Amino acid sequence: MFNKITKTFQFGRQTVTLETGEIARQASGSVVVSVDDTVVMVSVVGGKNVKPGQDFFPLTVDYLERTYAAGKIPGGFFKREGKQSEKEVLTSRLIDRPIRPLFPEGFYHDVQIVATVLSLNPEVDSDIPAMIGASAALAISGLPFAGPIGAARVGYANGEYILNPTKTELQTSQMDLVVAGTSRAVLMVESEAKELPEAVMLGAVVFGHEQMQAAIKAINELADEVNPVMFDWAAPAKDEALIAQIRGIAGEKLAEAFRLRQKQAAPSPSTKLGTRSRPA
Repeated sequence: MFNKITKTFQFGRQTVTLETGEIARQASGSVVVSVDDTVVMVSVVGGKNVKPGQDFFPLTVDYLERTYAAGKIPGGFFKREGKQSEKEVLTSRLIDRPIRPLFPEGFYHDVQIVATVLSLNPEVDSDIPAMIGASAALAISGLPFAGPIGAARVGYANGEYILNPTKTELQTSQMDLVVAGTSRAVLMVESEAKELPEAVMLGAVVFGHEQMQAAIKAINELADEVNPVMFDWAAPAKDEALIAQIRGIAGEKLAEAFRLRQKQAAPSPSTKLGTRSRPA
C-alpha cells in the first residue's frame, strides 16, 4: 500500500510541491518536485557494501532531460534519446558540488543520484527543482548526509533582487546567480553578471541564502514525517602512525606554500617537497 507524503511551500512567487512514497519506492529515497508545471523526479540509491580497495567516495549525479518533457519526439531517423547535452552535464555538476562535502570522511559506499525531468514549463528552469529534489531524496534516504541543502536563483533588475526569475525575466536581468547551502552556510555559488558592484553581488548571495530557508524547512519536515531507517556503516580505521609521519615531513612546508600570495613564488616549496625521499 502506498504511503504518499506531500509537502507544499511558497518559494517567492512559486509554489513548490515535494512528493514521496508513490514513485521509485525501491530506491533508497525518491522525491518528485513540482514547480509551476515543471516536474522533476529525483531518486537516490546507496550501495550496501564497499568495493574492495575503494579509497574514495564514488558519488554519481546524472541530470537527464527527456524530450517528452517538452511534448516532443526526437527528429531524424533515430527516435531514441541522445547523449547528455552540455546543459545536462553542467546541471549535474551544479547538483554535485553542494552535496558532496556533506558526506562524512571515510564514507566509500556507492551513491547514485538521478534527476529526470518529467515535464517542463519553458519559463521555469528545472535546475533549481532538481537541486531541491536531490537534497530531499538524500534527506529521506537514511544515508549519512549532513544536509539538507536549499538552492535558489537570484536575478537583479531596477535595483531589486528577483527570487527565481523566469526565463523571460532573465533576458533583462543584470545577474543570473545560483546559490546553494545549508541552513547555516553557503556551499556553492555560480553566477554571471553585467559588471555589478561587489556589494550587490554579495547581497545577492545573502538574499538567496535567506530565501532558500523555506525549502530547507520543508525538506526537514518531509524527512521527519518519513522517519527513514539510518544507513548502517563504519568508517575504515586510519593509519595514525603514517599520517603523523607525513605531517612531520610535509605539514609545515605545505602550510607555508598555502600562505604565499605571489604566484611566481608558489612553486618553490612544492618543488622542495617533491625531492624528499619516501618514508621507509
